[in-house]
Amino acid sequence: MEIQQEEATKSRFRRICVFCGTSPGKNPSYQLAAIQLGKQLVERNIDLVYGGGSIGLMGLISQVVFDGGRHVIGVIPKTLMPREITGETVGEVRAVSGMHQRKAEMARQADAFIALPGGYGTLEELLEVITWAQLGIHDKPVGLLNVDGYYNSLLSFMDNAVAEGFITPAARHIIVSAHTAQDLMCKLEEYVPKHCGVAPKQIWEMDQQLANS
Repeated sequence: MEIQQEEATKSRFRRICVFCGTSPGKNPSYQLAAIQLGKQLVERNIDLVYGGGSIGLMGLISQVVFDGGRHVIGVIPKTLMPREITGETVGEVRAVSGMHQRKAEMARQADAFIALPGGYGTLEELLEVITWAQLGIHDKPVGLLNVDGYYNSLLSFMDNAVAEGFITPAARHIIVSAHTAQDLMCKLEEYVPKHCGVAPKQIWEMDQQLANS
């Protein structure tokens, strides 16, 4: 029975980076989605890396994963560490010098990426890891949890960019989307890259060194 349970929860991912808002959002379904995603990570024995703090959706998912017994790494710039700004980080804290270093460290630690609903910061982080995949810097899956159609407009933009010749169909395949945490995790587990990198692959340590220079 224990062996069957281990097989059922086995994942190709050791740790997933989650981008999401420091606000809980007005729709309660966003908060529920963060909790459900956290539970999916716990059930699949996956650790979490996130942007640190304990507020908004970031605080919800990090607490669920931490309470479920999985390791949580919060990567946060030193300027954002005061509790009145982000709250107290759940799990292990990794302080970095700035926002560029934060993104590089989160990416280096992760085997895949997922974006929950969020604002400018979430969108910027999401698009950067998509671009890195397109350039061949990594081939890690990138998931979009499209809760209640929150990201419909973004997905429509991407489809229109393909139609207008600004994004290739293979590069469009980089982003994997689903409406529920369980469906998204299943798609990410099965993801196989189709795009061809236009730049030589680089290791995250090299990219981080460039960001620090």
